[in-house]
Amino acid sequence: MPAATVTAPSTTEAHESATERPERTLIAASREGDLSAFDELVRRYQSRIYATIYHMTSNREDADDLAQETFLKAFKALKSFKGDSSFYTWVYRIAINKTINFLKQRRRKSAQLSLNEMDLSGEGQGHILEFISEHTPRRDVRLHELQAKLNEAMQKLSEVHRLVVTLHDIQGMPHEEIGKIMDCNTGTVRSRLFYARQQLQGHLSDYLKQ
Repeated sequence: MPAATVTAPSTTEAHESATERPERTLIAASREGDLSAFDELVRRYQSRIYATIYHMTSNREDADDLAQETFLKAFKALKSFKGDSSFYTWVYRIAINKTINFLKQRRRKSAQLSLNEMDLSGEGQGHILEFISEHTPRRDVRLHELQAKLNEAMQKLSEVHRLVVTLHDIQGMPHEEIGKIMDCNTGTVRSRLFYARQQLQGHLSDYLKQ
């Protein structure tokens, strides 16, 4: 069992540098039981893994538990990793599968999509952008109300469509990388993202017209 503890990432988390051991070296050492090597892999990727799970579950304790389970499963299954994709993409798939299964079992949990984090420059977001850009005395109240409505709308999306919004609009991942993680082509990613945004827009349309 890996010795590393996965927790919410801090702003001082160390970034990969040129002096760090290559990923393939760490993977080979981890397969031989070198826990320090696997700890280094965890440190490199835990921030992004944790962030994605948190935005899907909207709960820090659940995100922490699922991140822990993700890296534990990765450690146990490391010998089955063939290197067809990057280690990061492989671990991401484990995290996504665990999170989707968790959400299916605990549907009462909602994914919180922050207006500050959401990419509003994409298709179908014009009304939202115009709405929150109004500088009026009621703006803060309206933003709070819209945030609540947006969270409700996210909850109404399927796990797959909630995921693609999380990966693209929150994590800022390119379509190609999302396709690798979700095991589909970029056309499917774009289609799912367009559909999800249209659904969000539809759920929010009545409120935006007020």
